[in-house]
Amino acid sequence: MGRLEAGAHRTYEQSMNFCEVTLAGAQLHALGSGGLYWPEHALLCVSDLHLGKSERIARRGGAQLPPYETRDTLTRLAADLDATDARKVVCLGDSFDDLAAANALPEEERLWITRLQAGREWIWIEGNHDAGPLEFGGTHLRTLELGPLTFRHIAQPESTAEVSGHYHPKTTLYTRGRAITRPSFLLDDARLILPAYGTYTGGLRSHDTVLRTLMSPQAHAILTGPHPAQIPMPRQ
Repeated sequence: MGRLEAGAHRTYEQSMNFCEVTLAGAQLHALGSGGLYWPEHALLCVSDLHLGKSERIARRGGAQLPPYETRDTLTRLAADLDATDARKVVCLGDSFDDLAAANALPEEERLWITRLQAGREWIWIEGNHDAGPLEFGGTHLRTLELGPLTFRHIAQPESTAEVSGHYHPKTTLYTRGRAITRPSFLLDDARLILPAYGTYTGGLRSHDTVLRTLMSPQAHAILTGPHPAQIPMPRQ
């Protein structure tokens, strides 16, 4: 657990807890919000925002969810950007629930995204729900290589030094007779998988077969929340 180095934005230094982790020599901060901050590059990475999810579900005849998830997600993203003073942003795929949901965003929310982008290098990574929100500003890539790390949406089993998302991992911690389940980062020597950042995103248990196959037996989970907790990744 740690706090940002001296000289960083005071709000972050005073109010945000994080777990400091290392991947391929890169010193990274796993934030309690589910974002990942890389101080060396003043970079904030978030995955699976799934903006517009309630609109897509309603469009397909599903449950009528309160249509506030985009505002809630953007509020938390704005807070992380303000706290870290990040100058580079990587949205790691599935930023929108689909391209129709991106097109259906109210003008107020579209302008909000534009304001967040202002003065920052903004990179949209292609996801499986969205091929890239081309009508929004920024750079659109399938993968990003920066320093020793490769950023992509879905982990590739043969890759190393990889930061990805897609699986929305969540982990249960048993403590004092209680079970606490939260979205979580998964980390081993080869890769870091981010939790879903968006509201209404659900998740896949960290002991699910696909995640156990991807991650080494020595992997750890970092539970999000006000006080991020790092534990050995549950195998069952």
